[in-house]
Amino acid sequence: MTIGIEYQKHYYPGVRQALVQKVQAAMSDYRYQHVLRVEAMALQLAEIWGVDLEMASVAALVHDYTKERSDDEFKAMIATAHLDADLLNWGNNIWHGVVGAEFIARELNITDETILTAVRQHTTGAPEMTPLSQVLYMADYVEMGRDFPGVDEVRNLAHTNLAASVGWQARHTLAYLVGQKARIYPLSLLTYNVWSTK
Repeated sequence: MTIGIEYQKHYYPGVRQALVQKVQAAMSDYRYQHVLRVEAMALQLAEIWGVDLEMASVAALVHDYTKERSDDEFKAMIATAHLDADLLNWGNNIWHGVVGAEFIARELNITDETILTAVRQHTTGAPEMTPLSQVLYMADYVEMGRDFPGVDEVRNLAHTNLAASVGWQARHTLAYLVGQKARIYPLSLLTYNVWSTK
């Protein structure tokens, strides 16, 4: 997969290929291929919705940077970064976004708050989401490797009505979690309340 974008705005202090190599080294090939597909989808959506392409590329490449870290590493970062202690009651599905942003800032020298916030929100959503956050939230959900009932519908929706697609994802994710009798992160409920009617 060839992405013809050159980094010039210094969201990441280096060229795209250097960031790609760091990301690849941090994860399995399965996860890495997913990340590349998310980047491709994020760039598609960013172009449609007027989001900075370089910002979308960086956010997509790093969104799962810590997905395969150990629980102990996350717990240590929660303490080091003085994050909300309630995070200790959750797990990797929440941590790799909310806590992962702290690793990204420290290890990759990516400090742009719009990018870090998009990473924090990419699995939970949030009541207030920037266009970049919406793009990453949806690109992760509808990248071309995804296959679930309704994926074509919501993929098309993301290209025609971004806010409505965020609501679609929030509704369907909540319904899935309820069906699994899984615990629901409070921010995901707030996301549903705000975005489900858009």
